[in-house]
Amino acid sequence: MKFFNITGTCISDRHFMVDTSHKIEQIMTMVGRGNYFVINRPRQYGKTTTLSLLRRKLEKTEEYLPISLSFEGVGGVLFETESNFCKEFLDLLARDGNVIKQGIHHLFEEKKNEVDGFKSLSQELTKILSSIKQKIVLMIDEVDKSSDNQIFIYFLGLLRDKYLRAADGKDTTFHSVILAGLHDIKTLKMKIRPESEKKFNSPWNIATDFNINMSFSAVEIGSMLSEYVELTGHQMDIMAVSERLFYWTSGYPFLVCKLCKMIDEDFLPERENKDWTVGDVEEVASAILYETNTLFDDLCKNLENNKELYEFIKSLILGNNELTFNMHAPLIKIAYLYGIVDRNSNNKVKIHNRIFEVVISDYIVSKMESENHTFIRNTQEPYLKCDGRLDFEKVLLQFQEVIKEKYSKDEALKSEEFLEKDLRLLFLVFLKPIINGVGFSFKEVETGAEKRLDIIVVFRDEKFVVELKIWRGPEYHKKGIIRLKKYMKSESIKKGYMLIMNKNREKEFTVEKENGLVCVYI
Repeated sequence: MKFFNITGTCISDRHFMVDTSHKIEQIMTMVGRGNYFVINRPRQYGKTTTLSLLRRKLEKTEEYLPISLSFEGVGGVLFETESNFCKEFLDLLARDGNVIKQGIHHLFEEKKNEVDGFKSLSQELTKILSSIKQKIVLMIDEVDKSSDNQIFIYFLGLLRDKYLRAADGKDTTFHSVILAGLHDIKTLKMKIRPESEKKFNSPWNIATDFNINMSFSAVEIGSMLSEYVELTGHQMDIMAVSERLFYWTSGYPFLVCKLCKMIDEDFLPERENKDWTVGDVEEVASAILYETNTLFDDLCKNLENNKELYEFIKSLILGNNELTFNMHAPLIKIAYLYGIVDRNSNNKVKIHNRIFEVVISDYIVSKMESENHTFIRNTQEPYLKCDGRLDFEKVLLQFQEVIKEKYSKDEALKSEEFLEKDLRLLFLVFLKPIINGVGFSFKEVETGAEKRLDIIVVFRDEKFVVELKIWRGPEYHKKGIIRLKKYMKSESIKKGYMLIMNKNREKEFTVEKENGLVCVYI
């Protein structure tokens, strides 16, 4: 029986899989052109599965012979010396399944002990590849495992030299070379070189850009769910469920499969009705936020290990300014490589998906809690109604009281430098212990023409929307109300909230209620 897979390579005979055949065809076109390129995508983004699918496609042709290597688990001896690398590289080629099946493994094995450096390796490769009639496609996975040495960069230089000479009719080499890993060659080289030697020119500047979108669209997610419905008999509104999965994940492959796996293996066994609903997606999207997994661990580790990146992402989550997406900006590029950010439809930087938004926000707020301990409330009970639902108006009124008390003591709240991101951070720190374990919050950004709508709070099966603003006059306030009402209508929410910081030193802490809106001034 097939299942949703979130570890290792996905195999169509064993796992429910998104139909990515059109993407494989695009890669086949690149192979046909003899391109050298890097599939550089974040962790758990389907790189290894893509290489596996491509290999199977190539194996069905008579024209190509795919050879697959991986630097995962090869050990440090491969990169100790130039001689070691050359010998081990030939050994890896000899042990490839297709090479063995073709009965040509001896061609590589016989030369293994004759090479002592890249010059002799290049000469032997020319002889071996010239004797093979098929076009050799070399695929190397996990190239990031080479990131603590310079020898791999020299190897790339060898490939580059042979590529250029072959194009000039002076050599024979691999028809196409495909590398897969987190980094592209430019950032991989910068990572390997000492600080004093960082340069942007690449030893592999022959590489073609890999611009194929490996995220799953809602339609592609639907192809996997259609197969699931067909094989299991469990019913669902495929398009509605697919669109909601995309809403939370933005098509991040691991997250899509993880949410589906949670519904199928954790939720369905506990109930009689096995059909899926959009509500199931909402439940697992909430449940995954309190789970530990390698993807979330990597996400937080990358922020923790790079202070500049942490501050950049913190500003992006808490701030109100939109940044133009520019891959030449170092922090944007590294955040993109790690899968933390992406480009929205207006060419602005956004957090890749809503799940990441919540995980990172919670991580940042947790780090800030100890610095803002006076805002912490350790129980939900004072804010719960008799039926267990959240009394959100009471939450805002209590926050107003806390700000009022703090305002009289903290000059920072009165300063002109106090920004909307500071207000948002204070509110999130206050909110976290109230909703922790039951609800979560994130900053909604896709309302109309990418107008921010600040914080969405989900508590059990209820959604609360609250716009946080600095008071900048009645016209600005009116625009905020119009935007909030449009969002309430689109999401069928009957009540909305505004939290407004008035910078007037003689201000009054008031509350206004009108037409389903509650405006709390602080």
